[in-house]
Amino acid sequence: MRLKLSRKILFYIFLIFFLSTLNNKYFSDIKFKTIDEIMIIGLEESEKQNLLDSLELLNLKSIFFLNKFEIMNKLETNKIIENYTIFKRYPSSIEIKVNKTKLIANVFKDGKFFVLGSNGKLMQSFKENNDLPNIFGDYDKASFFNLLKSIRDSNFKLSQIKNLYFFKSGRWDIETNQNVIIKLPKENLMDLLNLSLNILNNNEFSNIRLLDLRQDKQVVVNEG
Repeated sequence: MRLKLSRKILFYIFLIFFLSTLNNKYFSDIKFKTIDEIMIIGLEESEKQNLLDSLELLNLKSIFFLNKFEIMNKLETNKIIENYTIFKRYPSSIEIKVNKTKLIANVFKDGKFFVLGSNGKLMQSFKENNDLPNIFGDYDKASFFNLLKSIRDSNFKLSQIKNLYFFKSGRWDIETNQNVIIKLPKENLMDLLNLSLNILNNNEFSNIRLLDLRQDKQVVVNEG
């Protein structure tokens, strides 16, 4: 029994050695089919072509030796992309599904117009988008997205806001489409946004021009 077992082990060792030798000898002669198609889903035609042009610079070869990190670097530097998924379609194609970033606000910086995306990236624009609020001041990205979350969690809508003003202290002022300035503190934003909306919807404050909520448990109302 032991003899038979030993012979089997020797046979498998010989087989592995033979196959590995064969692979080493002929491996370099094997031709792998190169990538002949990159499918991109989720972008408009012009955006898709720009992305394809950037990916072609990678000189992609066989799908079997594809370095996903090279593609990921190109996708993550693309400012219109929020997130993506890469699929290998054997033997020779790649599918990339893209979710575009949502446009949030206009930003005027260094004498140029930009649009801020939900991915936090700025995209240069040739003109102001009238459907978006404007951000003024050298804003802190983390502070802005904290404010944005509070707005979305509240009864306020971003579409009700015309301008957003950032201050070096880290707080924001909001100007509504009705030209009412709301001065906010740095904390408790969602509750204060709901409070300010209730005040604005109250007929007794129809002439309000400024709502100051910076002091704890105190509301200052100026009417015009």
